[in-house]
Amino acid sequence: MHVLIFAGGAGTRLWPLSRKNTPKQFEKVFNGKSTLQLTVDRVAPTFSFENIYISTNEKYVAIVKEQIPEIPTHNIIAEPAKRDVAPALGYNLMHLKKTGGKGPVAIIFSDHLMKNVTEFIKALKTGEKLVRRNPKRIVFIGNKARYVEPNLGWIQVGKKLKKDMYEYKGWIYRPPLEECKKMFASRKWIWNLGYWVLDLDFTISLYHKYAPQMYQKLKKIEELIGTNKEYRILKKIYPTMQSISLDNAIIEKLKSEAKEAIVLTPDLGWSDPGTLYALKEALQDSPQANVSRGEVLSLDSQDCLIFNYESNKIVTTVGLSGYILVNMNDALIVVKKEDVPKVKKLVELLEKKGFAKYI
Repeated sequence: MHVLIFAGGAGTRLWPLSRKNTPKQFEKVFNGKSTLQLTVDRVAPTFSFENIYISTNEKYVAIVKEQIPEIPTHNIIAEPAKRDVAPALGYNLMHLKKTGGKGPVAIIFSDHLMKNVTEFIKALKTGEKLVRRNPKRIVFIGNKARYVEPNLGWIQVGKKLKKDMYEYKGWIYRPPLEECKKMFASRKWIWNLGYWVLDLDFTISLYHKYAPQMYQKLKKIEELIGTNKEYRILKKIYPTMQSISLDNAIIEKLKSEAKEAIVLTPDLGWSDPGTLYALKEALQDSPQANVSRGEVLSLDSQDCLIFNYESNKIVTTVGLSGYILVNMNDALIVVKKEDVPKVKKLVELLEKKGFAKYI
């Protein structure tokens, strides 16, 4: 089975740790490793480096090569512009098909953490078997919701088929908060992690059916993949594609295909350290503990993340509770944990006010 890892996001909610030139999936904050490296570590022993593909932006190719030197260069598939997951997946699938790929493809992301790797690999293998038996089957790997989270996609599950295996009933991407609360309370909806196992040719046919304009552009690119004209046509056509999630482009539109879909819900110990406080939660020993890096000294402070990346300087705190403080060589942020969701807006303001060089 091919394993396709997405590693092209910008990660603006983790600013200033995550920048346009060095997004969050490349930051080595987890025992000296990045989430990209941890993601590859999970799947490589089972599926081998030859079958692992990294989807990223062209400006991150050098970082991917440096962090994952075992990955063959031709397995790094670079997009020339940021256009969200639907165009990126479409291009990657066309690339795999043109270079001889076929059968099941696992789609996973590079910026997540996972405690139960054995359960994850078991789920991928189960997904592979299910898709080989029925190439028109989509296998979702989800997570039982731990709390109300309106920033995720949610999958509605039906009848239980086996342990951690359910019928697929429906899908909502980023539901309104009040609706999300009802979905969580019903226990009939789970988090979508963005992890799928699908048949390569069948998924391309879904683009043809549900995203025909994008499909036509992808076909023009496919014709020149592997030739010296590939990059030219890719550079010309790819940026013109609609920037849209796979959820909105295809998954929410599924009709007859939904009847064959299966949802796997293993206990993965999954988390997405996508914000500065979520990062703190992922690294903490206890909720009240501080998490620090670099030269840091705290007095009577609790539940804080304090990172200091500046040499020859100490960062100190007194009496703080529930704060995030990140000091870089060129930027400093101090924010209460409840205001962390506003960091993305802060990054937008930085660009608007002429401070784009710090993003």
